[in-house]
Parts: sequence; C-alpha cells; structure tokens
Amino acid sequence: MEPDRKLLQLLVCPVTRMPLTYDRERNELVSKAAGLAYPIRGGVPIMLEGEARELSEAERA
Repeated sequence: MEPDRKLLQLLVCPVTRMPLTYDRERNELVSKAAGLAYPIRGGVPIMLEGEARELSEAERA
C-alpha cells in the first residue's frame, strides 16, 4: 500500500527537519541528511528514529 502523495510532501525528517524522498522499492522514506530510512507499514510512515534503519555508504552517496 503506497502512502498518500500529499502526506509525503508534508513530512520531514524528525532528526534534521529536511525533506524526505520516497523509496518505492523498499517502501521507506529516506533522509540522506540524517542517513536514515523510515519504514512505511500499512501505508503509515513510522517516523521514529529508533524504528529507522541506517543507510549504507552506497545509499548515502
């Protein structure tokens, strides 16, 4: 289930307050500034730092 596009435009990284990008393949919201990817479960973005996975060096580039 893909999240609402309007919602995605409003969300920012809770750590950096910078915009996020949507990774459709992994169903995550990515913050390159923070080096984190926030999961989307059941169409709901989980915007908790503790739930985010760290990006690899290749993903940060």
